[in-house]
Amino acid sequence: MSEQEDDLILSDLPDEELVPQMHDDLYDGLKEEIEEGVNILLKRGWEPYKVLTEALVAGMTIVGRDFRDGILFVPEVLLAANAMKGGMAILKPLLAETGAPRMGKMVIGTVKGDIHDIGKNLVSMMMEGAGFEVVDLGINNAVESYLEAIEREQPDILGMSALLTTTMPYMKVVIDTLKEQGIRDDYIVLVGGAPLNEEFGRAIGADAYCRDAAVAVDTAKELVARRHNQRAAS
Repeated sequence: MSEQEDDLILSDLPDEELVPQMHDDLYDGLKEEIEEGVNILLKRGWEPYKVLTEALVAGMTIVGRDFRDGILFVPEVLLAANAMKGGMAILKPLLAETGAPRMGKMVIGTVKGDIHDIGKNLVSMMMEGAGFEVVDLGINNAVESYLEAIEREQPDILGMSALLTTTMPYMKVVIDTLKEQGIRDDYIVLVGGAPLNEEFGRAIGADAYCRDAAVAVDTAKELVARRHNQRAAS
């Protein structure tokens, strides 16, 4: 089937069929189709935030659930996340213009001495797919890098990743520095990576250990909602 025929089919679908089709296209990692679907919905008068939540976030929720349940695997989720990024590239400037609400903001990076980033990248993509704003600091981040970023960005969440047993203790260095500066409680701290476990997360003073990207999204949603509720009650 030609690209033109694909486009024609998508544009001919009513909204109630196009949105589920976009969920399927996200699941299959079809970036061009997602971009086309986003543009069609915008042309039909959909608000950017509605496109984000109903077409993209809802689709990535299905991807995240199946990843968590072992139905999808990392390569497939990366493809889905890449398709999501294609749609997000169109929506981001529009969302900024309209002042659309967001789930929260996260600063994330791999810790000093560690250059592994596939897991971190997956978390970043899945968090964006869930409606979070994500600032990715990349790899090999010293404590100063994290401190500068959280001061600049004022995130809800600080995420740290490590894949080596030799680099994972550095997470405690960062958390201890936050404590020393009296700002530890200002941020939700999430940690993850292959050598970590829940016990280690508790021992270093993190709010939660996340075993994979799907768990990170669920945990982030829960902790941000809890924090918002606490602030509203106070």
